[in-house]
Amino acid sequence: MEQGKDSVETVRRALGRRSLVLVGLMGCGKSSIGKRLATRLALPFIDTDEEIERVAQKSISEIFADHGEAFFRDREAKVIARLLSSGPQVLATGGGAFITPETRQKVREAGVSIWLRAELPILMRRVGKRDTRPLLKDGDPEQVMRKLMAARYPVYGEADLTVESRDIPHDSIVTEIIQALSRHPALAQPTSI
Repeated sequence: MEQGKDSVETVRRALGRRSLVLVGLMGCGKSSIGKRLATRLALPFIDTDEEIERVAQKSISEIFADHGEAFFRDREAKVIARLLSSGPQVLATGGGAFITPETRQKVREAGVSIWLRAELPILMRRVGKRDTRPLLKDGDPEQVMRKLMAARYPVYGEADLTVESRDIPHDSIVTEIIQALSRHPALAQPTSI
């Protein structure tokens, strides 16, 4: 337990003003793992989708329906840029956020990115529990997820750290993240904020 406490302190000190930014496909656990990670590190947790909904006073599905995906991505980039300027914190981003080059650059400058990578069966089991996923509304959800994986996994691979999200207690994944961060060179780099 003492070693875990040391790792937490190492990560908190090394973060400085930077945020931990969780990236990955819908269903990979960014929100549930992110909340636990924030609690363990005594940092604020923000789900960027919830922040977008709060600012817009509409659900993500309504924003997509009313204004389209391009409009949503623009708003998402602005919200993430604003949030990154107020770190340190744990941010759970929407599945497409890290795909935008400008957002990826802002995350590199002001955060440490963590890809929660998950296999298709796990993602399908998890996304099937909610029907609020705009990208899964049209067509076969599994086929859509396969296409998203093919397009996005190479970009998510640019994250500072990759952790496998799997069917084990989320607290165990949080411990893995903290241990990996405490040894990761991304936390040794100077911050630009």
